[in-house]
Amino acid sequence: MTRNSRCSSTVKRALVCVILMSMPVRSLAPLHASRLAQVPRLSENMQVRAALDWFAPNISWVNDQQARLTGIPAPPFQEAARAAAVKELLAQTGLSVEIDKAGNVIGELRGAKEKEIVIISAHLDTVFPAGTEVQVHREGSRMTAPGISDNGAGLAALLAVARAAQSAHLKPQRTILFAADVGEEGEGNLRGMRALVETYRAKLKAVVVLDGSGTDYVTTKALASRRLEALVTGPGGHSWSDFGMPNPINALVRGSVRFINTKVPATPRTTFNIGQIEGGTSVNSVPHEARIKVDIRSESEDELTRLDSALRECIAAGVRDEMESARDRSKGKLEWKVELLGSRPGGELAADSPLLAAVRAADDYVGNQSRVERSSTDANIPLSLGIDAISIGAGGSGGGAHSLQEWYDSAGREAGLKRVLLTVFGISGIAEEKSR
Repeated sequence: MTRNSRCSSTVKRALVCVILMSMPVRSLAPLHASRLAQVPRLSENMQVRAALDWFAPNISWVNDQQARLTGIPAPPFQEAARAAAVKELLAQTGLSVEIDKAGNVIGELRGAKEKEIVIISAHLDTVFPAGTEVQVHREGSRMTAPGISDNGAGLAALLAVARAAQSAHLKPQRTILFAADVGEEGEGNLRGMRALVETYRAKLKAVVVLDGSGTDYVTTKALASRRLEALVTGPGGHSWSDFGMPNPINALVRGSVRFINTKVPATPRTTFNIGQIEGGTSVNSVPHEARIKVDIRSESEDELTRLDSALRECIAAGVRDEMESARDRSKGKLEWKVELLGSRPGGELAADSPLLAAVRAADDYVGNQSRVERSSTDANIPLSLGIDAISIGAGGSGGGAHSLQEWYDSAGREAGLKRVLLTVFGISGIAEEKSR
């Protein structure tokens, strides 16, 4: 190699290094600038400003609707009365509203691009069974009642954003569907969101789920879970004369003790919970059946499968142990089965998703900081199918979810509502006004 050629090669290598070193800076800078500029551009729109300004003088109205809806019982699979109330309130905003076959309430804010859809949703149902006292007790900005935060807060925010948008005559680029959906809790198996995604999948660009209160998180990772029921059956009998015959409750207890001793890893995080036990007809009867319902969750699909198998093995062992210890097996034997009640798939939002950029820009605008979380919500369904989705709180603060002491405090609610509106319209866009 000649001296000139060596010099030329050295220069070329130096130029390549300079180009490579500069590429990350050049590729990231426009994205960062775009994120920072997105919501300020939105907020400069006169109609967006009017929508944001709607919240402060109407917080009392939002609180009242939350209390009203929470006071309408909505046990799993019995959401119709609350759905009817939400439909009426959405219709009052001027939206075109319907209730679909699944029981979801859907209000349409038609956009310039009718073939592209963004869904903002809040689930109607609660975990509380029929007969639970759901009267709301109010003291200043604090409200207490089962379901007041999860998901009274989300439903109230859904209505507030719809009313703010309509009062400001906001016209989105993409059509926005305001959906109050069924079946998020318990054994609902996300059936409402499944129906929404199935119906609109071809046009669906993003889903924003409102679940509970707060503004300190954004759920971008779907926690996979399974709900299982273990059932043991037998002949049943009298506690005195048939003592010693195989007992389904005994078998379930034996199997449950085995199962709760199953080791689970801290990483990937994995949990299980025996949430319900049922069986028997009286204290002086050997029961003819008994059942338990179990919730298992994990960041790993392999761990879910392992726990599923462990539950089946433990129940089988419990039945075997009970049969072996029974004094009288002549009157029948025990049968068992484990059935899947529901399965929530996992998924994850891409780090460079425009939807995540929209919520981060909204955070910047309202001066909020939020962490990324993994959780099990309605967002599981779209995320599992590669559709951009997040779950966020509706503002204010709350606690005691899924308990009779559940509470919600509306202090700080306005910032949360602005965050929701800016996120939804950040991903849907604002239609440009046509020049006359």
